[in-house]
Amino acid sequence: MNYNKIPSPCYVLDEVAFRRNLELIRSVKERAGVEIILAFKAFAMWSVFPIVREYIPYSTASSLAEARLAFEEMGSPAHTYGPAYTDKEFPEIMKCSSHITFNSLQQFGRFYPQTRNNNISCGLRINPEFSDVETDLYNPCAPGSRLGIVSELLGDKLPEGVEGLHFHTLCESTSYDLEKTLSVVESKFGKFFEQLKWLNMGGGHLMTREGYDVEHLINLLRSFKSKYPHLQIILEPGSAFAWRTGVLVSSVVDIVENKGIKTAMLDVSFACHMPDCLEMPYKPSIVGATDRFTGKPTYRMGGNSCLSGDFYGDWSFENELKIGDKIVFEDMIHYTMVKTTMFNGVSHPGIGIWTKESEFKMLREFGYEDFKNRMS
Repeated sequence: MNYNKIPSPCYVLDEVAFRRNLELIRSVKERAGVEIILAFKAFAMWSVFPIVREYIPYSTASSLAEARLAFEEMGSPAHTYGPAYTDKEFPEIMKCSSHITFNSLQQFGRFYPQTRNNNISCGLRINPEFSDVETDLYNPCAPGSRLGIVSELLGDKLPEGVEGLHFHTLCESTSYDLEKTLSVVESKFGKFFEQLKWLNMGGGHLMTREGYDVEHLINLLRSFKSKYPHLQIILEPGSAFAWRTGVLVSSVVDIVENKGIKTAMLDVSFACHMPDCLEMPYKPSIVGATDRFTGKPTYRMGGNSCLSGDFYGDWSFENELKIGDKIVFEDMIHYTMVKTTMFNGVSHPGIGIWTKESEFKMLREFGYEDFKNRMS
């Protein structure tokens, strides 16, 4: 990817890397005999859905907007799960969905009757009360979680009309984390499996990460299917589709120094454009930079919003930075564009693709009207 050919600021998807991930995901799907679908909550760049459809035909939605995107742009009805449905939105959600999962028995009782004549398969989200996720913000099984139904609330028989169960306990996790979760799910909810048509194992399966034991995942899924051959097994990863498939290109617009700390002021914002860095938190990689190295020019990266905490650091470079230098943040395609804001009215990065023909194509640019139209 030639960063000099890319305007700043801009998110850029690398088509070759993207297709490489899609090929691996399709291979797992076919070899394990399961359904793997794209979770829009991590990646909803609909301009490249034609590429996705070459490998994976279905997707999962968490809202009416995502369900419509699946139906209209992915070209197939969504597997929809929402924490809470409303009377206003549910009729349209039904039009866009093949599967609908309910977060509570109350929601199921309230809305299931509407689905009976609409060829929709309904399920319940369960909470196995077990997860290896250490960051509470991303742990759906933390004590008191509002997500999913715990086993003691289900009794010995599922409500009539429930065809599937859905659990989501992972976050950028391994197949061994899934194995431990499956053991707990089976012990707490296995008594219901004979009543079901499908089991959705949620997202967080980071099978495209270097070092992920893909063979163990395939063998784990095959083994589970051999025990319950009547169940359709569904996985809905998000990050795995776009893992390390693109960057956020930014530029240095100023350099300030305070108490010996040099901050490179950028034309992007951590708070607005890379929120996971502050939420998780985690330190992203920058092309051509390392962690702090004594003797090398070292800078904190500063965002362009007025939020005091809109910064991250420190990185060391081979040479002193200067105004106009490109700062390229790696792996900024999943859980980035879907979570951006226009706080402060800061300029939203463009969205582009670096094609397999090694050409840059701008897909979308944002301006004042995008900010204005969100406010009223």
